Amino acid sequence: MLNFVICDDNLNILDKFSKILDNIFIKYGYDAKIGLKTDNVDELLEYIDENKTDVLILDINLKSNKSGLEIASIVREKNKDTYFIFTTAHLEYAMMAYKFKTFDYLAKPVTSDRLEETVVRLFNDINGLPKRYIKIDNKKTIIDENEILFIKRDGMKLIFHTKNRDYETYSSFNKIQDSLPSNFVRAHKSFIVNINNIVNLDPVGNIVYFGDNSNCDIGPKYKKDLMEEVKKNGIFK
Repeated sequence: MLNFVICDDNLNILDKFSKILDNIFIKYGYDAKIGLKTDNVDELLEYIDENKTDVLILDINLKSNKSGLEIASIVREKNKDTYFIFTTAHLEYAMMAYKFKTFDYLAKPVTSDRLEETVVRLFNDINGLPKRYIKIDNKKTIIDENEILFIKRDGMKLIFHTKNRDYETYSSFNKIQDSLPSNFVRAHKSFIVNINNIVNLDPVGNIVYFGDNSNCDIGPKYKKDLMEEVKKNGIFK
């Protein structure tokens, strides 16, 4: 699920943008949410420090001790993958905004059609980056691959277990495995694990452990290859 954050010092604009975004998510079936909408810079920075922010819609000319550009600089240092969408009534700031690898720049007043066009392009861009995001079904459910701990086969159903929640879909286990990047390794006939998110591995008890206290089994058929991949990637010495 993509997390959108909105920051503007105009409360009417905050409400307007959040309503437009909610309508877009419903209209296109996007797996996204608005994690925060705020006019408070301190609240924004605290939230971003504690929560993954995929998309930040930010007013450049905030009435605060930090401008939108200063905030963008702080956010970019923490997360190089955050999508920035800047808004302002002052066109002269547009060129300054683009140095932060801005996805789009919206001149106020922003219409619902203009914001929709930007959000649709953003999701299309994400769909074109399979090594960063994974589309798991026909409902445009998009998951950041770094958030996935493991994938479990349960009959005809696949369960994507992430750091925050589970996603279920009906698909071929082998087909999913073939579409995944190399850090996803088969550990068992019913499990594919993201080796980047392994926190411990018990080769005697044949169990892989993850940061949320979840675990999965290691099958004897897949143990050798899994151990080699883990060692090759320097996850455990």
